[in-house]
This record gives sequence, structure tokens and C-alpha cells, in this order.
Amino acid sequence: MTDAAGGSRAAVGTGTGGRRPWSGRRVLLGVTGGIAAYKAIQIARDLTQLGTLVDTVLTRRARDFVGPLSFEALTGRRCHTGMWAPGQPLTHIALARAADAVCVAPATADLLARAAAGRADDLITAILLATRAPVLLCPAMNDRMWEHPQTRANARHLQDVLGYQLVGPAVGPLAWDEGEGPGRMEEPAAIIEHIGRALGAVPALRGRTVVVTAGPTREPIDDVRVLSNRSSGRMGYALAAAAWRRGAEVILISGPATVPPPAGSVLVSVETAAEMAAAVARHLPHASALLMSAAVADFRPAESRSGKIKRAAMPASIQLEPAPDVLVSTHDARPPGCFVVGFALEAEAALDHARAKLRAKDLDLVVLNPAGEPGAGFEVSTNRVTLLDRAGAVEALPLLSKDEVAERVMDRVVAALEPHD
Repeated sequence: MTDAAGGSRAAVGTGTGGRRPWSGRRVLLGVTGGIAAYKAIQIARDLTQLGTLVDTVLTRRARDFVGPLSFEALTGRRCHTGMWAPGQPLTHIALARAADAVCVAPATADLLARAAAGRADDLITAILLATRAPVLLCPAMNDRMWEHPQTRANARHLQDVLGYQLVGPAVGPLAWDEGEGPGRMEEPAAIIEHIGRALGAVPALRGRTVVVTAGPTREPIDDVRVLSNRSSGRMGYALAAAAWRRGAEVILISGPATVPPPAGSVLVSVETAAEMAAAVARHLPHASALLMSAAVADFRPAESRSGKIKRAAMPASIQLEPAPDVLVSTHDARPPGCFVVGFALEAEAALDHARAKLRAKDLDLVVLNPAGEPGAGFEVSTNRVTLLDRAGAVEALPLLSKDEVAERVMDRVVAALEPHD
């Protein structure tokens, strides 16, 4: 079965399954004539695997770099290459109306100029005039072209007057023998996250700040050795990404994680529990939600020595003392209405301990992790959690990806922050 734009719906999203907020949504991907056009193939592939219906439009110059067949093979949908097609005189209107978001990647200097002037001399610019969906433009060009006053004026007009979002450009290697500079197209993974924000933003989080803690802390024994734990930071980073996609401004306070930081978040790097407590205290006054997923050390060496302790001089024991309890330290500083989520890693009497933590630390929600269960907890991409809220409700979730666990937690945050009659 085909839709109005000539794509087979049955062929889309059958690879790895859908993910919010991309799954079941429709994105129009415009590709213009620049060397970065090859990256658009990855964008189309990844969006499709997320469950997105991807309609691709290639300009005439884009076809000098990439061909329609690549996009059609990866999306299962027709790739559009011209304004007029037999039997479809209003393709630009059909595509513009169907799109939940429009992304042009790469967006050349010429595309920016034509879009800023309101031109409609090819299919992609006609769609830009006809759509009412969010529009993302991903500039890609030589650094001198990007820095030209006319290009910068076009960029300002597109953002400030037309309300389009410019994603990038990034700073990095340009075309052969051109060195590095601003003008490189953002990487596909970052562009997909920006598309996710365009699709997933909700009024309840618009203009609000969400503070997320993530990763382990490290408590120094000397200048070389530390006490730490096996947290990778994946859960906290997934929470930060989910909050940002829903429209929040996200402050991610992280210990040394093993995964790259998510797009959009402001990363605050810390090492020790004391540093994390100080960072949370700085950003908490402006927070509408506080998600405390970091694996903060419970103990630290009572004395940290300078230099490196030699093997022959290693003490028989290391005296420990309690590390700062970061979550407890937030209690009196929480702004009115701030929704606070704590995490509990428990092995025995897990529900009882989680309920005790909910009460003792005055939380709105506790995410209970089972310790030692295969596929859950540290250093894996999945988790099985139980959600306990202030009203006493308990929701046990099945084994899910940490991305989906983050979405379930953010469902609770959004519900709490939505205005109620």
C-alpha cells in the first residue's frame, strides 16, 4: 500500500523497532548539493531504523553527489527529485502537509539564500514555503562562505524572522586541502537528536530547566588511585537526552562516564561527591526537576595523600569516612514545585529499602534498580526498574533499553509539571 507521497508504509520501521519520539512520525529530509550530502544517507537510514517515515527530496545539484536509489533502498520510500511528477501536480503541497518536521542536510549557502528570500524555484524551497512543521537547516559550506556577511545575514533572517532552527555548522575538517574551520555539517547522530527535539518537545517543559546527575564519582586515595564504582553513566545520559528532546534546558552534572555526552545538554564535569554536591547546589535554584541518577560514592578515604603511594609503603588498611550525601544536601534548597527523582540500587528487601529512601529523602519518585541481575544495572544498555511514587503507587517495568526507561521516567516528570485545572 502506498501513501500520497508514493512510499510504502509497510516497508518502514521493520528493522530494529521504533523509538520515541521518532517512531510513527514523518520527516521530510531535503538534500542539497554539497560534499556532505553523503552523510544524509546515514540520517535517512538511522531515522528509518528509529521507526520514522522518511520522505527524501534531492535537488538537482545533490544528485551530483548522491543518487535516489540509495535513499529508496534504505527508507523503502520514493525519493523525490523534481517539482512535477506524472499524476502528482501538487507533490510539494502533499509533502509539506504530511511532514511532522522538515530537515535540510546539508543546507548549502545557496539554499540558505534562496530560503531566506522566500524563493520557490525547486521542490525543497516550495516545501519550505508550504509547510507549517518545524524546519531544521544544517549548514555545510567552506568557512569563508559561512563567514560572509550575506550568509550570516541570511542565517539570522531564517532564525529570527522565519523561525527556522539552524543545526550547526560545526567546527572541523572541511573539504580536501581546506584545513579546519566553521562550516562543517553536524554529524548525523546530533542532527537526529535535534529532529527528535523538534518532534518531541512538550509545553510542560518549554523554558524549564532539568538538572540530571550521572556517572560515578571518584574519591582519591592518592594522586593516582581512587575509590569508585562501575557506573558507565548510560542511564543518566539517557535521562538528559530524553529531557532535552522534550524541550527542557538540561544541566548534566556528570562524573567520569564511559559514553559520549548527549546533544543539547550543558555538561558539568565533576570527580568527587563533594564536587557533585557543589555543582548541584549551583544549578538547583533554577530547576523544575532534579533527576539524581549518579552512582555517588557512599564512602571516601579519610585522608588523601599527595603523589603516589609506593607498593612497599601501602598501608594495611585505608580509613574511610562518609562521603557527602548529595541528595540529602538538596533538601532545603529545592525550589517550590521541583520534581525530585532518586535512584536506588538494592539487593535485598529492595522495595522496603526503596520506600524508606522515598520517605527519608522526601522524593517524588524513586527508580529502583535490582543489584546483580543480568541485563540490568551497571555497564549494560538495558535495565529493569520499578517506579515508586509519593502516593504509594508501584509500577514494575519489564527489561527495557535505558533509553526507554528514561522515557518512562520523563513521562512521570512531564505529568507532574503539566498545569492542572
